[in-house]
Amino acid sequence: MELFTEINNAVLDLQSSQLQTYARPLKKLSHLLSHPELKDVNERLTEGLDLNDFLAKSEETRGGMVGSSQLAWPESHEKTLGLTLLLIERFAEDPQFAAQFGHEYFYSGRKIIAGIHSITSQLIIPFVRDYRAYVLAGPSTEPVLEKGWSKKVFIVHGHDEGARESVARFLEKIGFVPIILHEQANKGRTVIEKVEANSDVGFAVVLLTPDDQGAATGGNPEPRARQNVLLELGFFLGRLGRDRVCALKRGHVEIPSDFAGVVWEKMDESGGWKQSLARELQAVGHNVDWNKIMRL
Repeated sequence: MELFTEINNAVLDLQSSQLQTYARPLKKLSHLLSHPELKDVNERLTEGLDLNDFLAKSEETRGGMVGSSQLAWPESHEKTLGLTLLLIERFAEDPQFAAQFGHEYFYSGRKIIAGIHSITSQLIIPFVRDYRAYVLAGPSTEPVLEKGWSKKVFIVHGHDEGARESVARFLEKIGFVPIILHEQANKGRTVIEKVEANSDVGFAVVLLTPDDQGAATGGNPEPRARQNVLLELGFFLGRLGRDRVCALKRGHVEIPSDFAGVVWEKMDESGGWKQSLARELQAVGHNVDWNKIMRL
């Protein structure tokens, strides 16, 4: 649909916006999402939803640390889409609210625009992807796992063994099979050959951890993920598609501009990343036991 091309362009404008300009693409995005062609879909998604109640429940999760609040998403995929639609509408009506929302739930430092960019990459981009799929699917909107997709999940990692083990054990506990490269037999193969040989997976989790440092000539060194991690991130984006790759970022890590459209989640100490990863798995059709997840 040409409409979604315009929606994607509005998201790109929002992603590259600055403090003085972010309100305009927000308003444009909301206007496009309220297009008459989408009226029936939007009414179905938002029927019976109370945005203020959702925000109040989310507010109750606030801890003593900035950025510790978690959004109280419902288990229903449709309700999650509907609430996000209502949120974007509220953002457009009150851009200052969007800034406060980003600081509260997507904290990325003191700069207001950093929160807006985090909302864009972690909330709006995944929403547009899933919303488009919902619209194109027609009346039957529950996600269905495509035949042939495996329960195996490849974990791309650097030197942070703690992050790697946390993700692997979490996936095991909710019924998935984590694939960690160094645990696979070499059989005389190079690293990239091992990646290719073990790429029969249905999903990939990429851990972006500050293991290296680097900079442009004459610049100041910045924390970066290892080069092999970025290489394998690109490999799985091409192999599986963006919707089947989830990047988890721990600490301050420079993200290459070429990966600006990749959705990443903050790997926080409170464990909120587990729910974020579970939502991504559910969004592509996997059955997720939320009762089990909430107990972990």
